[in-house]
Amino acid sequence: MRQAEITRNTAETQISVSVNLDGTGSYDNQTGVGFFDHMLDQLSRHSMIDVTVRATGDLHIDDHHTVEDTGIALGQALAKAVGDKRGIRRYGECHLPMDDAQVRAALDLSARPFLVWNLEFPTAKIGTFDTELVREFFQALATHGGITLHIDQLHGFNSHHIAEAAFKAVARALRMAVEPDPRAGDALPSTKGAL
Repeated sequence: MRQAEITRNTAETQISVSVNLDGTGSYDNQTGVGFFDHMLDQLSRHSMIDVTVRATGDLHIDDHHTVEDTGIALGQALAKAVGDKRGIRRYGECHLPMDDAQVRAALDLSARPFLVWNLEFPTAKIGTFDTELVREFFQALATHGGITLHIDQLHGFNSHHIAEAAFKAVARALRMAVEPDPRAGDALPSTKGAL
């Protein structure tokens, strides 16, 4: 059962996350941040990972803690669900076009967290959502999911499209990486003997 639940409670946020790596991309995400919920829905649908998020945070201050802490909890849930990584593909990549935007994501479930970030948003906000929080989310996801994650913007002038293309590209890459490799059996996808 490649499923996991994580609960994270701090003085700033109370978050619960559940994931099923072998799902159908069903989602039920409620963070109190509308645009972020929309992005989490895209992440679930396009990765084919079932995701449920419940987050209550200090939104009277801003969205930062809620978005970052959700990334932390989701990363932890993904790492727990994938387990020792035996039999998975481990690597994933996607070039995702969305109207004017094209974003490339490549990732490795390496247990060596690293984020390479080459996105530029032409606006500081998408509606009321701070565009800088997109990076904060992926930094938290990569760090706590043990993911080497590269996200590169090839084109784009619309901030909404750039952000959505990033979430969808990462989702598609994640889907590829967590999928069982039919040729690998129960083998670990590494010559080191551990990941």
